[in-house]
Amino acid sequence: MSGEWDLKILCMGAGYVGGPTMAVIAKQCPKIRVVVGDISQKQIDAWNTDDLPIYEPGLLEVVQECRHRNLFFSTDLDKEIDEADVIFISVNTPTKTKGIGAGAAANIKNCELCARHIAKIAKQSKIVVEKSTVPVRTAEAISRILRANEKGFEFQVLSNPEFLAEGTAIKDLMNPDRVLIGGPQTTEGLKAIETLVSVYANWVPLEQILTTNLWSSELSKLVANAFLAQRVSSINSISALCEATGADVNEISRAVGMDDRIGKRFLQPSVGFGGSCFQKDILNLVYLCETYGLQACADYWRQVIQMNDFQKKRFSEGIVASMFNTVTGKKIAILGYAFKKDTGDVRETPSMFVVRDLLQENAKIHVYDPQVTRGDMWLEMDYTCGVNHDNTPGLDEAVTTSTDAYSACDGAHAVCILTEWDEFKTLDYKKIYDSMAKPAFLFDGRLLLDHKELRKIGFEVHAIGKPDPIKFPGSTI
Repeated sequence: MSGEWDLKILCMGAGYVGGPTMAVIAKQCPKIRVVVGDISQKQIDAWNTDDLPIYEPGLLEVVQECRHRNLFFSTDLDKEIDEADVIFISVNTPTKTKGIGAGAAANIKNCELCARHIAKIAKQSKIVVEKSTVPVRTAEAISRILRANEKGFEFQVLSNPEFLAEGTAIKDLMNPDRVLIGGPQTTEGLKAIETLVSVYANWVPLEQILTTNLWSSELSKLVANAFLAQRVSSINSISALCEATGADVNEISRAVGMDDRIGKRFLQPSVGFGGSCFQKDILNLVYLCETYGLQACADYWRQVIQMNDFQKKRFSEGIVASMFNTVTGKKIAILGYAFKKDTGDVRETPSMFVVRDLLQENAKIHVYDPQVTRGDMWLEMDYTCGVNHDNTPGLDEAVTTSTDAYSACDGAHAVCILTEWDEFKTLDYKKIYDSMAKPAFLFDGRLLLDHKELRKIGFEVHAIGKPDPIKFPGSTI
């Protein structure tokens, strides 16, 4: 901690977590030098332009304010490791696809590689901070690697999990519910914790900065996401019951949410949850429970994933069943491919699974999303679903990416709302209806639209958790 800066921070990893987090730290702490480092030159080059590699409302403005002032992006990791006082590790920890724990355990290879590189390059002691979502006791593994540096340096390893939500990340970082910092309960460990507390204290009230031991911090992140996903799967299970009985899931959500013991948040039914965290963290929790012999606990949390899979499949099957049990050769417009609005992230997006199912039914699919590129769509579909140009002949002909919603819907037999983008609320649905094949079907997987008005236009509307007016003619719609 010398020279013109109070502190020098390096973040290893320039992705969805590292980039926005470091940008906000730089904005709120002008006396701290913040570097985002990555081995990908393409990624770093994008961060140094106004065409950022990720989309997040408000992010560009923060980066523009701080870039080249106290926020820098670099591939020179050796130099930045040497100069940094605090090093964040914010790299991808995907679910293992093979080997021990395949399909559940997190692969922490990237975290280990970062730790080994720090141990190799560092010329003095550092504070190393886990920012990636990791299994409990990963910090112990990182500490062992760092202690084996043969240079006599002592590294303090902290856990500082992120709780931001994509689409509202900048708002979440600027006004967090809490900041959680876990570390060794030793003299040096507590001193390291205080160093990190002092960074966040530049804008976060001290009463909202929680300090714990390492293991509580690591587990808290998994549990928080598991609880949120559990709520989504819970209301989605009720949406299926509502469709069967004629109840309205929105009315159920409102009635249940008014109980202050339950609260209103995360009671919005949908085609299913997606994103990089929920499924991965629950599967990680399942694997931990199984590892420690807690099979009943593992089975409990696995059911959250099974319900999410059921909801996605149920939506796809409902499309086919409603359209006379065949969509072969029919044009289906998919409005929204990102897993939620205000992000371009397609990891585990429900749209991908619906598209996969419709492809298997030989539908002609036209996708429009304001932030998702065709390349990103194929990359994730190949990685997660195994659908690619090698094993799916005619894939490019079967799936068209449209530049606007109207061209996607032109001539379509059905429109599917799969991401809750605000622009979809204000489309001219009379214009869309007039351009479609008849009968014109609309499947609302986000409960985004006014179904009564759509039916007046002439659409046959099917919506998650809503009573079918043909099956339940007396229901409120």
